[in-house]
Amino acid sequence: MSDFVNLEDHFSGAGPSPLSKLDRIAFPGSFNPPTVGHLAMAEAAWRASGATGVDLVVSSVALGKESTTRPTIEHRLEVLESVAATRPWLDVTLTDLRLLADLAAGYGWLLMGADKWTQINELQWYDGSTKARDAALRRLPRLIVVGREGHGVEADATLMPADATLMDVPDALGVSSSAVRDGDWGAAAPEARIFAERTGAWIDPDRYERFIIGRARP
Repeated sequence: MSDFVNLEDHFSGAGPSPLSKLDRIAFPGSFNPPTVGHLAMAEAAWRASGATGVDLVVSSVALGKESTTRPTIEHRLEVLESVAATRPWLDVTLTDLRLLADLAAGYGWLLMGADKWTQINELQWYDGSTKARDAALRRLPRLIVVGREGHGVEADATLMPADATLMDVPDALGVSSSAVRDGDWGAAAPEARIFAERTGAWIDPDRYERFIIGRARP
């Protein structure tokens, strides 16, 4: 694993070409940390869709998560790179875009959990405008929506496009990054557990800060 991640190498301008994106699935998220649920969703969508691969699309400042500064974006990307390294169909890209309709532009598919589908229908993300919300949803590529605990795939189905693919992925039910951060480390992706044990990220804030300081020294 490299000592540093060059953020410029990950920005969407250096990511998949417009033509190759049409054959790929965008899977946006903060992946803080990545979980076995994320990986199960990504692989199930890839296998079911016929896409050439899945891109984990990370916003440099995620919408609604502006206060998240730890672990750093560089370290989260480092973990995601290690996840993708053993999965040839998986890639990682960073963008400064924040709205899902913008993040997924040009892709053939957009993957999300049913909880995220419910969330992006909320008017708070569109300055309270139903017109703006509906226009953004119309710009989305083909949807792959995975049922989540408390959010079945039928959630907000009245607004879901007719060509959306609804999936049940048992290994993704009841698994979340927030639960991992609260101590359910069995649900973390193995690469995240390794990084956490090495640095203290997610599990020991003081040790993680010492790790950052030590890494920054020449």
